[in-house]
Amino acid sequence: MEAPGVLRPMVDDDVPDVLSLNADHVELLAPLDGPRLGELRRWASRADVIVCDGQTAGFVLVFGPGTDYDSVNYRWFSARYGVDFDYLDRIVVDDRFRRRGLASAVYDAVEESARARGRLTLEVNIDPPNVPSLEFHRRRGYREVAQLGDPGHRVSLMTQVISH
Repeated sequence: MEAPGVLRPMVDDDVPDVLSLNADHVELLAPLDGPRLGELRRWASRADVIVCDGQTAGFVLVFGPGTDYDSVNYRWFSARYGVDFDYLDRIVVDDRFRRRGLASAVYDAVEESARARGRLTLEVNIDPPNVPSLEFHRRRGYREVAQLGDPGHRVSLMTQVISH
């Protein structure tokens, strides 16, 4: 069976595609422009694009502990877990590439990277609910440890312990 896709480090030429993908899914993410993406790439431990069939099929941003990232969710995990976590901030897979195993392949790679710290953390929207994402994460073994946010934008903070 052919591999579903390839993760590779994001480069400057990827920025327009990444911004477009983020805009297409902004209701589930935070807005993003070029300067902000530049900041995130500098802070990220992983800023990768997903390539499938020679096209940009998505992207992923992961942050290790101790960065200047100003996300409330990241800060919550940082206060709780210190240096023992990686934070998956956002993953986007273009709708044209869904159901090809890309998200699972990305999670396999990101979880393996997080193994050294022992935990991968993330958040999933629960108000409004992102039911497919909640189900995907639960199937992978993620468990809710808290909730943050106000009505209309509330998230489930989730974690998975990854054995060293």
